[in-house]
Amino acid sequence: MIRPLGLIPIAILLLSACTPPPVQRGPDGKPLPKVYLIKAADDSRVTYSMVDSINTLRAAAGVPPLALNAELTAAAATHSRDMSVQNRPWHFGSDGSSPVERVRRSGYAGQLLGENISETYETEIETLSAWMDVPDTRAVVLDPAARQVGFAWFQEPGGKLWWTLVTGV
Repeated sequence: MIRPLGLIPIAILLLSACTPPPVQRGPDGKPLPKVYLIKAADDSRVTYSMVDSINTLRAAAGVPPLALNAELTAAAATHSRDMSVQNRPWHFGSDGSSPVERVRRSGYAGQLLGENISETYETEIETLSAWMDVPDTRAVVLDPAARQVGFAWFQEPGGKLWWTLVTGV
């Protein structure tokens, strides 16, 4: 029979295995970002996670849902890759193109209403949450006139994500 005192070292050993790993910190003392790697097999899941989440937020705001649009998505994908090439998040292409010009080039016949962009290591849901925290980007997501959405990203080998969301009518 095992004595109760003999169980204490075993219990300590088992409990120490439950300790979460330490948070890695950068030179500034802040936690380093976790890399959110998106595999090719995850493309549809990520896209529909974002669109479904947007439509949930829109329903709560009493505005119509958005339909995923291939041309807007193509424009978003082009811009995400281009922001990575430029290494800066901004609304103009390396050729000087505006969001309006990019959606026209993609073949979108409707009217562009808005564009949200982000440079991050965060998930699509964390990115949407950040957009909802800022009045200008929240207005793009919840624009009652919007009926179509394009959403895409480009991920660099190191894990940095360049997100682009465009809305239109």
